[in-house]
Amino acid sequence: MDISNLTSTYNDLYASASNASASKLEGQLKTDYSKATDDELMDACKQFEAYFLEQVFKGMEKTIIKNEDSSSSTTSMLDYFKDEMIQDVAARSTEQNSLGLAQMLYDQMKRNYGVDADSLS
Repeated sequence: MDISNLTSTYNDLYASASNASASKLEGQLKTDYSKATDDELMDACKQFEAYFLEQVFKGMEKTIIKNEDSSSSTTSMLDYFKDEMIQDVAARSTEQNSLGLAQMLYDQMKRNYGVDADSLS
């Protein structure tokens, strides 16, 4: 098997996977939340918080000095698994309400859309 073809295919898959979370969030943000339930609104806020944390973690990771001795296929594989780990840590942090950004955004969206809990029952 030719490793260059495998690396090229992997890089294409990696690029599409890394853009998937941004595309999903963008679709969520274009939704009209004026008639959303509390759960839908909180889910959108949690997705935003997870994406935000993911970008913060990736920015922090870029500040680390890297060893350039690795092959490009090894580096690509490491980058993929590192990104997966970062997404998982961001999602878990959001589910544990450790940052609180989702709750603040949720409260603000409820005020902006004029949604109160009694009207959603």
